[in-house]
Amino acid sequence: MRLVYRQTQEPVRIDDTVTLHDGRTVIVKGMEKPHHSGSTGRVLVVHEGDQEPMRYYPSVIEAEWIEREDQTP
Repeated sequence: MRLVYRQTQEPVRIDDTVTLHDGRTVIVKGMEKPHHSGSTGRVLVVHEGDQEPMRYYPSVIEAEWIEREDQTP
């Protein structure tokens, strides 16, 4: 299972800088894999100027988990 950006299919990496739809910039600090087939997992990001990571759905950074064994294509 891999977390990739939807448009490019490039892997999401720790310390990637991503611009959200509203123009804010976040830095990827971690990933939590989905725990079951209905889950999307989470990405941990830090907003520019903040210290504490926030947990968001991968779609917030235009990402998705691929090669999931718990779901059929």
